[in-house]
Amino acid sequence: MTTSLSPDTVRAYLKGLQQRIIDAIVAIDGSSPTVDPWKKPAGEKLQGNGITQIIEDGPVFERAGCGFSDVSGPALPPSATHDRPELAGAPFEAMGLSLVFHPRNPMAPTVHMNIRMIAAFPKGGGAPVCWFGGGMDLTPYYGFEEDAVHFHQTCADALAPFGADKYPRFKAWCDRYFYLKHRDEPRGIGGIFFDDFSELGPLESFRMLQSVGDAFLGAYLPILQRRQVMPYGERERAHQLNRRGRYVEFNLVWDRGTHFGLQSGGRTESILLSMPPHATWGYRLDPAVGTPEHRLLSEFLIAKDWLPANGV
Repeated sequence: MTTSLSPDTVRAYLKGLQQRIIDAIVAIDGSSPTVDPWKKPAGEKLQGNGITQIIEDGPVFERAGCGFSDVSGPALPPSATHDRPELAGAPFEAMGLSLVFHPRNPMAPTVHMNIRMIAAFPKGGGAPVCWFGGGMDLTPYYGFEEDAVHFHQTCADALAPFGADKYPRFKAWCDRYFYLKHRDEPRGIGGIFFDDFSELGPLESFRMLQSVGDAFLGAYLPILQRRQVMPYGERERAHQLNRRGRYVEFNLVWDRGTHFGLQSGGRTESILLSMPPHATWGYRLDPAVGTPEHRLLSEFLIAKDWLPANGV
């Protein structure tokens, strides 16, 4: 029985998942996506290609971008070999799928998902050494408990076959990561997040990654379909735009993936597809106690166990 994992297998899965997700949101929005294949110019340190698919200014999504990338380099950076000195200087391949959807209706939450793999090729030959990262998280502008429970339950169910510890670990990791330290508040209601993961071995770790990726549509679409038809007005729109400003702040100030991509000469258009098309920064827009806008802050943007009945 083989214990190795071919990058070709991961690549085929990620590209197939991208198309499944795009097909699903096109069916909901009705707009045709912009399909943008790209390739790194010859002569750059990193080589590779990818494909970005994005809907903008649709009836349901103001922006919904989903990008696949596959890049390689002659030597892993020191940050990737700190705990793997035997791979210092090894050539590598990094591939992933990343998406952010910003619905038009303020009652519908923004969602983010990313799954990725890094494969290093030992200089002495042999099977590639692989590790994985990713997850998904939800950022509502108005809080609905049934949405939060559904999203977290779907994440927990996706991880359950791989050990009872995975959801609690990755949920807590997500809460720590997607946090605006300068504002002392979470970006949203979390979900799951993991990085540098290989403890199940290459094949089983990849199966866990697949389970997370396959769970995305079931986690998000029922919430979107409930909320996209709800009525809203100027007040709700203003609140949405202000909270989107927080989303921008996190991505530009704290997100390590954004920093790495921009600092390493990555493709800017793909890196910044996560940005909302519209956002505002009002001065001290503190919602009044008792309003739905305040309830988001007091009851949803807090450290909270959304699945207490499961004991996780």
